[in-house]
Amino acid sequence: MDTIDHKILMQLQENAKQNTKEIAGKVGLSVTPTYERIKKLEQQEVIKSYVALLDRTKIGKELIAYCQVTLVKQQKKMADNFKREILLLPDIMECHQVSGNFDYLLKVAVDDIAEFHDLLNEKLSNINGIATIHTSFVLDSVKDSTAYSL
Repeated sequence: MDTIDHKILMQLQENAKQNTKEIAGKVGLSVTPTYERIKKLEQQEVIKSYVALLDRTKIGKELIAYCQVTLVKQQKKMADNFKREILLLPDIMECHQVSGNFDYLLKVAVDDIAEFHDLLNEKLSNINGIATIHTSFVLDSVKDSTAYSL
């Protein structure tokens, strides 16, 4: 990837609804080479998908929580089961295996504390192999970005 590709990617991260002509004008290329570069970035899966970013408060997702999950054992079978179960829970927005004092970091988006309580007690707690879950609730978001710096 060169600097033109980076500029194209930055434009798409800023507004993926721009047409190729608009992007071409902003990156200093004509339409055809810009289109070809975008298609190549899609084929290489640098661009994974195009999505709409929603205002979570306007759709009722008022509560964001981060859960630090520790498994009973560092065992492949147990970790694979955990990952499979997490993929079935749509309120879990992100799941990252991490180094440090716990094994996984989950980002959860729910309507309210009652819904979080239900998720924790009825779903997460029932996943085989979890030893502990420590939760922190977001009080205020200082920065909430989806764009990578290129």
